[in-house]
Amino acid sequence: MSAKTLIVFFNLKSTADEALYLQWAKESDLPTVNKLSSVSSFEVFKGISMFGQDKPSPWNYFEVINIDSEDAFLSDIQTQAMQKIVEQFQSFAEDAHFIVTENILTA
Repeated sequence: MSAKTLIVFFNLKSTADEALYLQWAKESDLPTVNKLSSVSSFEVFKGISMFGQDKPSPWNYFEVINIDSEDAFLSDIQTQAMQKIVEQFQSFAEDAHFIVTENILTA
């Protein structure tokens, strides 16, 4: 069982209020996911711009979720509390991509 990192990139729906998303992310999403036994860390980053270019980031937000295993995380997110978080996330986000990665130094 090797640790994995989920990298999620997404945009907010045009109907989503960014201030409400940020409040929800800080008060609900981050604390709830960080308490899961399968998660060693969870951070959310706002996309600003393309490095060295005068172009905005193609994605509004990025999540980096370090998990012990995919199976453990899939099990953890079946709880009622996490299903509520997933529903709320889906109400804010569109075109979310969940990429499973592994660190090349520890793989």
